[in-house]
Amino acid sequence: MKNKTITPTLLSTEDAAIYLGISARTLETWRCKQRYDIPYVRIGSVVRYKISDLDDYISKNTIIAS
Repeated sequence: MKNKTITPTLLSTEDAAIYLGISARTLETWRCKQRYDIPYVRIGSVVRYKISDLDDYISKNTIIAS
């Protein structure tokens, strides 16, 4: 059996919050109140975020100073 390294593409709420530089509680509030349009995946009772969706959110909310 070969050793395989699996790179996660889905992050927990805690890891997604770290990735965005906010608290997990803030991310949970945004999700529950639908404050921001950050897609998430629900697998049973577990919530996960795709890294590509977080990158899209960051790109769409980047403001370039002029």
